[in-house]
Parts: sequence; C-alpha cells; structure tokens
Amino acid sequence: MNQSETIFRTAKDIERSIIKQYRKTIWRPFVSALNEYDMIRPGDKIAVCISGGKDSFLLAKCMQEILRHGKMTFGLEFLVMDPGYHPANRKMIEENACRMDIPVKIFESDIFDVVVDVEESPCYLCARMRRGWLYAKAKELGCNKIALGHHFDDVIETILMSMLYGAQVNTMMPKLHSTNFPGMELIRPLYLVREADILSWKEDNGLGFLQCACRFTERIDKEKALEEEVHSSKRQEVKELIRELEKVNPGVAKNIFRSVENVNLDACIGYVKGGERHHFLETYGS
Repeated sequence: MNQSETIFRTAKDIERSIIKQYRKTIWRPFVSALNEYDMIRPGDKIAVCISGGKDSFLLAKCMQEILRHGKMTFGLEFLVMDPGYHPANRKMIEENACRMDIPVKIFESDIFDVVVDVEESPCYLCARMRRGWLYAKAKELGCNKIALGHHFDDVIETILMSMLYGAQVNTMMPKLHSTNFPGMELIRPLYLVREADILSWKEDNGLGFLQCACRFTERIDKEKALEEEVHSSKRQEVKELIRELEKVNPGVAKNIFRSVENVNLDACIGYVKGGERHHFLETYGS
C-alpha cells in the first residue's frame, strides 16, 4: 500500500484494521495477554500512558476497542506526560491523538531538564522518573492501574539483557504492584504482541510516530553522522542479536520467552526468593 492510499485513513479505519486485518497478530495476542495474566477486572480505572510512539498509541486503540466490545465495565484515562518535548514533537502527539480519536490528557514535567546532563544511565533515570510522574497523575485521577505499551520483543530483550549484562535471570513481568504507590498496579497488555506486527500496522495505516524525542537521543543521532555504526543502547545490541539468531532458528524468540516460564529450580546453582539468596547446597543430599 502506497502513501497516497494510507494518508487519509480515519480513526474508524485504524480501529477496523486492528480487529480485522491484524486480528491474528495483534488483537488476539492482546486479548490473550489480558485473559492469561488477569490484567483487567470490573470496576478498574486504568490510565493508558502514551509516550508518542507506535506502541503506546496502538495500546490506546486496543484498550478503547476492548472497552467497546468486551464484556467488562471499567474506566479509561489517556495520559500524555510532556517531559520537555520540542514543540514539533508535542504537536505530532496531539495531531496523532486527534486523528486516532484518543481523548488524551496532557500534563507537563521537567524530566528532560533533569536528565540531559546525566552521563551514566540517563535512559534508566528518565524511565524511572517518567513512571513516578505517571503513577502520581494516575492516582490523582482516581486510577488504580497504569498501562504501558511494552511488547513481546521488549520482554525477550530484557531476559537476554539481564543474563548477558546483569549476570542474572530476570524478565519484564506482565503486571506488578507499585512499591511507591500503594494500591496501584502496572499492566502490559501488549505483552504477547510482536514488534514487527506493530510496525506493519503502523505502515499499513500510514501513521507516523515519535521514536525517542529526548535530548540524549538527539545527541546520539548527531554522532551517527560521524560514525559508520553506533549502538545507542545495550537493548539495541540484544535486538540485533535476536534478529540474527532468528535467521538460523525462527523459534528462538518464543524459546527465550518460554525459558522464564520453565525455570527448573532443581537444576539451578542458586536463586533469589523474596530478596533472600539461596544456594543448591542448602538442600543437596537431604
């Protein structure tokens, strides 16, 4: 489909594409994740957090559709936190929300100003600060959950990153309780949706979204013009590693995911439970 055919897609067209054209690759995995991990319950009020990227905007449309066509009654708020976007980026978010018929509530913070001069792990700090602001705003609006747009590829990349760079086995959980905001929960409804399918949905609908609009990323983009290849993060390195592995074994992504569903503690040298470290010798021979 060429640009002239997609440029006039309406909100109804975009919604219809999720339910029909991408029913198998986006809608069904989305519904499966909601059901398998018990993400939504009657009476919930959920703040859908929109960063401006493809994932969060797709999440917003999916949440609108499940509320419209599902069997549960719950509330939705669509939150956009402006951490200091360039005016053109802010305008893009507003225009996409309008085009896709998503009633966003925009509030501002100074996060970019805080992290712009941080040299060590600025993305990690930015993500933590963003989440804190979003929890606080969601709670102010009477929400008991926030929904983020992390997808299947984010999950398997996190698993490998924790092993290769963190020397531990961790995963990105489908839902978790907030430690700093009692009574609040985080859910990830796109947990089983592949990024390639999100990209395909985006292209087919002629949509354009923000990548990452922070000043740190802008600096890296300028450096790319001077170097043949720059890995902006360890996540990108792992993403490329998985892509190469899938060329040899197409099932490798699912196997990475299933590995954290099938942890065999009888064959582990050690593990951590409730913050307490255990070693296999504790029970060896007993």
